[in-house]
Parts: sequence; structure tokens; C-alpha cells
Amino acid sequence: MSQYFQNGEEVLWNPATRVAGLFLDMAEAHSRLLGVPSGLGPMEEDECQVDVQAFALFTDALVRYHANSSHMILRSLMEGFTAMALAIADSAGRSVAAAREMADDPAVRRLVDLAHENATTMAR
Repeated sequence: MSQYFQNGEEVLWNPATRVAGLFLDMAEAHSRLLGVPSGLGPMEEDECQVDVQAFALFTDALVRYHANSSHMILRSLMEGFTAMALAIADSAGRSVAAAREMADDPAVRRLVDLAHENATTMAR
């Protein structure tokens, strides 16, 4: 079984059901933390519509929050989710300003590297 994260009819990501559920739950938690909507709709009939503009803004806020935090445990907890969000934003053709603007920050470079690894896995 799998779920579809879509922009209209375009499939951005097609993870396993449990992975999709965990990602949506984590998106909700991060959205509350940041006070920014995620841009992810509800999962209905195995499909989640993604408002790619809102999702790119959400991902930008994730990257900035992560990079500006000095709390190592918080950063560790956010890292995998934020890297996956970057990979999905890239799949949607959306550039995330913070990833470019903060490219010299080692934490942001790590997120971008992880996002590239995730994107490679998504393409399989």
C-alpha cells in the first residue's frame, strides 16, 4: 500500500502508508511549533494534495528555525523531517530561499545533502 502526495495530478512523492502517516503527523507538529501552515491537505483516498507555494514557505521556515536554533536535540529531531520537506519542495520545482541564502551554514549544508539523498531514494 502507498500514499500519494500530489500537486494536482502530478505525483511529488509516493511513500508507504506508514511513512506517509508519520510524515503528516510530523508536519502537523512542526506547523504548530512554527505557527506556519504546512500546505499539506488531508489524506483522502490515498491522496494528499500539496499547496506547493504554502509548502515551500513552510519548508523555508523549517530550514531557518533549524539553522537558528542552538538546541542540539531540537535540531536533531527536526533534521530528517526538514530534509524530506526540502526533497519534496524540490520535487515540486520549488526553490527554498533559506537553503540558498544560508548555504554556508554547516547545518543547512547537511540538510541539503540529506535532501539530495532523499530525492535519490524517492526516484527509485
